[in-house]
Amino acid sequence: METGPLIPASQASHLLSSFTTFLTLTLHTLLYHRALYPKTTFLTARALNLPVHQSRHPGLCTWINDAAASVAAQLRKGAVRRIAIAMHAAKTFDVLERWVFDVDLFPAGWGDREEATYNPALVEADDDGGVNWTDVNEALRGALRRIAQKAEMMPDLPAGSTFTVAVELRDDANAPIGHPQHWIPSQPNLQPPNDTSLKQGSSLGGQSTTAIRSVQAGPLFFSCWIEQSEPTTS
Repeated sequence: METGPLIPASQASHLLSSFTTFLTLTLHTLLYHRALYPKTTFLTARALNLPVHQSRHPGLCTWINDAAASVAAQLRKGAVRRIAIAMHAAKTFDVLERWVFDVDLFPAGWGDREEATYNPALVEADDDGGVNWTDVNEALRGALRRIAQKAEMMPDLPAGSTFTVAVELRDDANAPIGHPQHWIPSQPNLQPPNDTSLKQGSSLGGQSTTAIRSVQAGPLFFSCWIEQSEPTTS
């Protein structure tokens, strides 16, 4: 499967940090606009030259930061095809919304000095061409603004709804197992079908899908969309 180019070591850490910050801000933004927590528990700050809403709850902030860092660790390995922030019904845990970020064209290698052979020629080429960091920030800012607008306009979720963060791995990626265990397998209805389990993945795709934005942030390209489903009634 086609992936993006190997990113030179001189760019990799900054680009991955920029995307991780974007993902962190997206989590705070969605939790605020989808009203999963009282809006009085958020403060208004500025990031990416935008007013953003950030939770004031220390435990939630720690969870969000840890989740974003765990996603970044898998991105650095080139293991991730998609990232999903899913909203679930309180009692049934039915999937109501999935905010999906398709990063399949992210690099399979990040030119990391610790994980790849350092090649001065790559760095020199990068220094000559360079990444326009203003364009990177502008692209991420536009995506975050669009996500906030979409989330704010959508109908309210049922009371007591909750959320999860998930990654869909590339076919050739190893499952992120180990101690401490940061990840657990998703339920079969949230696992994409494969050769041995053709019927799983019933909650993927939702009943309707709405495109949000395709984002070109320097060497990084990703698309994002919303999948929506109606809650089941008993």
